[in-house]
Amino acid sequence: MENFSYVALEPSGKRRTGFLEASDKDAAISHLSNDGSFVLEIKPQRLADATTGRNKKKATRQDIALFTRRLADLAEAGLPLDRVLQVLGEQSESGQLCEISENALADVRSGIPVSAALAKYPKLFPPLYTETLRSGEASGQFSQVATRLADFQEKDVAQRSQIVSAMIYPSILAFVAVSVVIFLLTFVVPRLSGVFADLGDALPATTKLLLATTAFLTQNGLILLVVIAVAVFLFKAWASTEEGGIAKDTLLLKVPILGKVITKAVISRYARVLGTLLFGGVQILDALRLAGLACGNKLFLVTSDAVAEDVRNGKRINQAMKDTGVFPPVLVHMVAVGEETGDLPKVLGRVSDSLDFEVEVGIRRLTAMVEPLILVTMGAFVGFVVLAIALPIFDAQNLVK
Repeated sequence: MENFSYVALEPSGKRRTGFLEASDKDAAISHLSNDGSFVLEIKPQRLADATTGRNKKKATRQDIALFTRRLADLAEAGLPLDRVLQVLGEQSESGQLCEISENALADVRSGIPVSAALAKYPKLFPPLYTETLRSGEASGQFSQVATRLADFQEKDVAQRSQIVSAMIYPSILAFVAVSVVIFLLTFVVPRLSGVFADLGDALPATTKLLLATTAFLTQNGLILLVVIAVAVFLFKAWASTEEGGIAKDTLLLKVPILGKVITKAVISRYARVLGTLLFGGVQILDALRLAGLACGNKLFLVTSDAVAEDVRNGKRINQAMKDTGVFPPVLVHMVAVGEETGDLPKVLGRVSDSLDFEVEVGIRRLTAMVEPLILVTMGAFVGFVVLAIALPIFDAQNLVK
């Protein structure tokens, strides 16, 4: 099989360019003609050339979400899955996804399922993704499951984008505040220290404190940076262990105000992932395991495994969640309702939507609190520096008088 680039006219008269795979040039022309297109130009094209002009960067979450949406839409339109992958390879703006689509196309034509073909790239398509598609293939509801998966990914991308957007302005304020502090302590104050040296013990306490802080930073700045770097490295090493990760994530959930927002975000993601997997037909034990992996919090990962073990031993899901003492009552009660009505995926989706709204409101409140807090803190420090510099000057003027 070879790859060909082509230029063709569609029956509507629209000019179309793209890539396709065929045994030879005549077969490629025949394939395009069967679609009613008139071939203007066609030539062999290596895969490396096929991605020329496309984005060579690694695929982002947004790229994966768009890939999944197109996969779902094309499958729902009735196209065979090999044709779906071919179109995805032609349409993808990401060179990496284009190459993956081409490789997956070859695998599918050799008899490998789409889920197994994409599972070869776990960094882009994790077990949550491929297990969901595999269940859709097994149940004969591939397009519906892919649509649900695309919905989940789009909401996840939108929520992450919202969080990043909300943190841009506070981050800029914090950066400016830290920059001002460093500039004053390492550049401005050291040049004024010589002026105050002759006053000795006559300096006010605020001025002495400022000069001592400046002297410490200028003399030990490099050592301080090394200590901070080592501390960060050790913290990351500790957090990468199972016990350290659980302790860190548990502590993060207990941070005042912020902890509640993080908890709701984690529970929302957990509920949405679990609902998506169950909708696709994934077995409950596997769904609980994958939901714990995908929620982004090691405490809930361990807790979800415990829930799965209890369910394996015969407990109802809501009771197993309640016994852990970690899952909030709203999730436990709604899971009980879902089990009673037999529509757990739909109920979990509603819980996630409700929590997403609360997370959005919480982020707005946090942003509204952080911005003035940074401004007040920066203003207080600048005021302290000005006061520490001005007091000796005023005292010297009084002595002269």
